[in-house]
Amino acid sequence: MTHHSDNEEDDIMSARERFIPVLTYQDIPAAHDFLVDAFGFEAGGVSLNGDGQAIHGEVRLGDSAIWLHRVTAEHGLESPRTSDVANAGLFVFVDDVDAHYARAHAAGAPITSQPVDQPYGQREYEARDLEGHRWWFATPTAVESPR
Repeated sequence: MTHHSDNEEDDIMSARERFIPVLTYQDIPAAHDFLVDAFGFEAGGVSLNGDGQAIHGEVRLGDSAIWLHRVTAEHGLESPRTSDVANAGLFVFVDDVDAHYARAHAAGAPITSQPVDQPYGQREYEARDLEGHRWWFATPTAVESPR
């Protein structure tokens, strides 16, 4: 649904991302560097509080951002590292899934499944990051657009 308005606030919102995944990490700086080195995201930086503790990080892929949040009891946020249970993951389309897999594997990413052609028109693999978040990376193999 598209909404058009002469309102300045609407113009500001149209220029901002409307969907930003937030992942929780015990070690934000290590997670940030891993996501850049292993998965090829662009560095977005790490913010520290007055005590020098990392409280926020960000990585980017094109116009999209992923925020890295600290573990906090007040927000009820914990890393999958704590219980080795993931209830969600991120699916990312890349230009060359085999090259992406080779980079992630060489950087030590825990690989859950190697690249394989799927019957629904894409080649994909699954990996985890340092704290256990699930990631799927894929490249479309069919002429149709990915779903």
